Amino acid sequence: MLPGAPRLTLRARAAAAALVAVFGLAALVGVADAADPTPARLPKIDVHMHISPFAIERLTTLLDRWGIDGVVNLSGMYPGPPRNMLEAQLDAARRSGGRIAVFANADFVHMVRLHPHDYGRAMADQLVESKRLGAIGLKIPKGLGLGYPGPDGHLLAVDDPVLDPLFDKAGELGMPIAIHVGDPKAFWRPLNKANERWDELQAHPEWSFHGTQQNGDPWPSWEQLHRAFDRRIGRHPKTVFIGVHFGNDPEDPDEVARMLDRHPNLVIDTAARVPEIGRRDAEKMRRFVIKYQDRILFGTDTGVGESQEEMMYGSTGATPPTDLDERRFFESTWRYFETRERQFESPTPIQGRWKIDGIGLPEPVLRKLYFENAARILKWKPPARR
Repeated sequence: MLPGAPRLTLRARAAAAALVAVFGLAALVGVADAADPTPARLPKIDVHMHISPFAIERLTTLLDRWGIDGVVNLSGMYPGPPRNMLEAQLDAARRSGGRIAVFANADFVHMVRLHPHDYGRAMADQLVESKRLGAIGLKIPKGLGLGYPGPDGHLLAVDDPVLDPLFDKAGELGMPIAIHVGDPKAFWRPLNKANERWDELQAHPEWSFHGTQQNGDPWPSWEQLHRAFDRRIGRHPKTVFIGVHFGNDPEDPDEVARMLDRHPNLVIDTAARVPEIGRRDAEKMRRFVIKYQDRILFGTDTGVGESQEEMMYGSTGATPPTDLDERRFFESTWRYFETRERQFESPTPIQGRWKIDGIGLPEPVLRKLYFENAARILKWKPPARR
């Protein structure tokens, strides 16, 4: 605990940890009619949410309102004392009536400190316990490459070979790895009004990777991170990787296609990147999704906390989100995938001041995107919605 920091209750610490994990650095301190927001026509699994274990009732209400059958909570954390966060998240998942599956996280910070020469194997052992308890996958946040220190004090690399046992073990256990590498490319550009993500970076200046770190080291470039991501996937052909946020490169669908073609063990999700892919040529994006229809998973990057102030719809701004933000987020998402409408509000306008165009996917492709691919890859599906 930091000097002078308030002592939190176990419940408060657990909730705080789950919500911090939303931002990826937990270990570091036919579309429905506009009048009817529930597109109940097709079953849906959202493979990318972050859920407080104390927000199950709020989550269930949200899922029912927007016609989502089940979700994957990527903020499972890791098992054991002192907080037993994974155990708490798995218990919350059971209380949801089977509508939540949980991905565990790896304890990068403590394992590096405790096992400076063999932290990858220690994390692999931790993953075995996570699987035993009921986790079905592993989430690697952007802290790998951009936040977690190695034994020498410099950032752990995405393709650090000491971590190989962790990635291999996930494959042995049949646990897909949802991996977030890097961030939008604009986050590497100067932090000023000319930056197209200025609204978002104003609210979150800590998301800027322009310049140097606090210790004086330069930030890894976006290109360095992407190359390390490519090498990491290629090194573990028996492990399934879910490249979150549209393969971690929504600005360049052609490169995402090349990655998919190079790596049969790679799939991608759509979480929090409809604003970005939605401004690309709609016909090109429609062809992309149809071509890779078996390898794209629906996700939103919704964060569910105990109160409205703790909600997140793809990103957060300077003020808490409103009911209108929620409605726009989901309705615009359905419109993007299900209609060919042009120039409408993106789900998360703070991510860029532009409109998006829908790609109007055929129903068989929508069924795969929304549900069937996730059920197959995760070997999990929620109870059928009544």
